[in-house]
Amino acid sequence: MIDLKLLQKDFETLSKKLMRKGVDAELIVQLKEKFEELKAAKTNFETLQAAQNAMSKEFGIYKREGKDISELKAKVDANKVKITEALEVQRIKQEELEQIAMAVPNMPDDDVPDGADEDDNIEIKKVLTPPTFPFTPKEHWELAEHNGWIDFERGVKLATSRFSVSFGMGARLERALVNFMLDFNRERGFEEVSVPALVNRRALEGTGQLPKFEDDLYKIDSQEMFLIPTAEVPVTNLYQDEILTEDALPKKMTAYTSCFRKEAGAAGRDTRGMIRQHQFHKVELVSISKPDESDTIFDEMVQCASDLLKALELPHRLVTLCTGDLGFSAAKTVDLEVWLPGQNTYREISSVSNTRDFQARRAKIRFKDGKKNTLVHTLNGSSLAVGRTMVAIMENFQNEDGSIDIPKVLHPYLGLH
Repeated sequence: MIDLKLLQKDFETLSKKLMRKGVDAELIVQLKEKFEELKAAKTNFETLQAAQNAMSKEFGIYKREGKDISELKAKVDANKVKITEALEVQRIKQEELEQIAMAVPNMPDDDVPDGADEDDNIEIKKVLTPPTFPFTPKEHWELAEHNGWIDFERGVKLATSRFSVSFGMGARLERALVNFMLDFNRERGFEEVSVPALVNRRALEGTGQLPKFEDDLYKIDSQEMFLIPTAEVPVTNLYQDEILTEDALPKKMTAYTSCFRKEAGAAGRDTRGMIRQHQFHKVELVSISKPDESDTIFDEMVQCASDLLKALELPHRLVTLCTGDLGFSAAKTVDLEVWLPGQNTYREISSVSNTRDFQARRAKIRFKDGKKNTLVHTLNGSSLAVGRTMVAIMENFQNEDGSIDIPKVLHPYLGLH
């Protein structure tokens, strides 16, 4: 959640930053109005409380002096009713403000480029040179079916469209990639954690998926529980409602989970193959840091994901997202896009974001900074999406006969020599 104190301190600057991210000006004005209503409600309550305190003192004086207290008592009783009513108004105004604020995205960093959508993202650099083939490269779904690695029809039979089943080397490669990624990240200083695939509403509110993106989540209605869309949710919320010690930071973690998304906003996109599945496997990086360390850790996380792709010999590029393509919780994001010869283009395989204190304010994650409690910064990034990594391996390591080579770094994980 954005810092609502900025509404009072510098509404104009806050408005400009939010509008860079496409937030409707009317919503920002509504946010300010609710803030002013809450401020007025608090002032009214404090005024009534001060009057009550003054009358209580006067009440004591009257009793000591033997004066008639009936009229004063009536005033005190009437004021108590007003205080109760004022407190309820304050509670309602607080809820109304928070309800609006929870739907307002994070402000972009000043150095995030302006833009409307992914076409306005800015390439930082390319890493490794895409391979050339003496034949027309096939797309991954052809290669997967040809080699018997992935069966899309049986995924539909078991569930519905955008589910798949891996067999043989396809299943083994998935497991090898997960183990390799976790080992790689652990060697870079990220502690491995294993977390639930189901979380409650509070956890999803903490990282910003709720309330705005509920339609994209799989929900178990009877328990008010949700299947996670990414390990970012449970891993970040491990420290929800906690005050960490300064020497406990930064916390750098990596986790493997299955992830579940309805892809409600992606109708008609990538309907074939593994690019956009309802269930997919992913290894995630999450960091919780002091504010003055988050930029350095952000760069470390981007480099970690890039080095992982490099170790897998997969050509990719780094892209800075523009304001119009930035996620709800992100203040800054760098995407890593892997080269897919079958599609003759780069496609996103990792997204690393610094959310600053946006998620920390929602999840109430703080640290003891000297004598005061300060909000941490939270960061997250894919490292990597397993299915898309398999897609990239199939397309970049394909042979003319349809067979697929395996990156050398994975040979030990597959018992290959």
